[in-house]
Amino acid sequence: MTSIEFNTKLTMETGILRNFALKLTRNSEDAQDLIQDTLYKALNNREKFVDATNFRGWLLTIMRNIFINSYNRHTKHNEIINEKKDTILTNRLHIKSTNEGESIMTEKIINREIETLQQEFRVPFERHVEGYKYEEISEELHIPIGTVKSRIFMARKRLMEKLKELN
Repeated sequence: MTSIEFNTKLTMETGILRNFALKLTRNSEDAQDLIQDTLYKALNNREKFVDATNFRGWLLTIMRNIFINSYNRHTKHNEIINEKKDTILTNRLHIKSTNEGESIMTEKIINREIETLQQEFRVPFERHVEGYKYEEISEELHIPIGTVKSRIFMARKRLMEKLKELN
């Protein structure tokens, strides 16, 4: 299929994509973002589409997978639990405290400690906190998955040591 044929088919399916996106997100702005992400991914993966297959189904599957991954990132974003499950490092964006001033100070301390991590540990850790999967971090940083897991573990360990007094 040529680029022009592909783009024409893609354009013809935007109405279906809009309806499906609204059904998934129940919000017009989020639906528009989802449509854009889907179109972008479809265009970037044009060579993966097999002629004589269901083009609409392929697009809807891309959209559904983007939505699911986004949802999973959002739910994972709430808190980070270390490997032993005995210490919880509250997500730096959702710190719970008895006092708003104390909460702001705690958030600043955590952010400062995260910023002091070496970049090789900080970047994978921040991506993980944002909800990215190990595989996605590995691809983005061009390092093996085992290295990603190790660096996230080490970042957690170092943060736990530095932040013991907050618990």
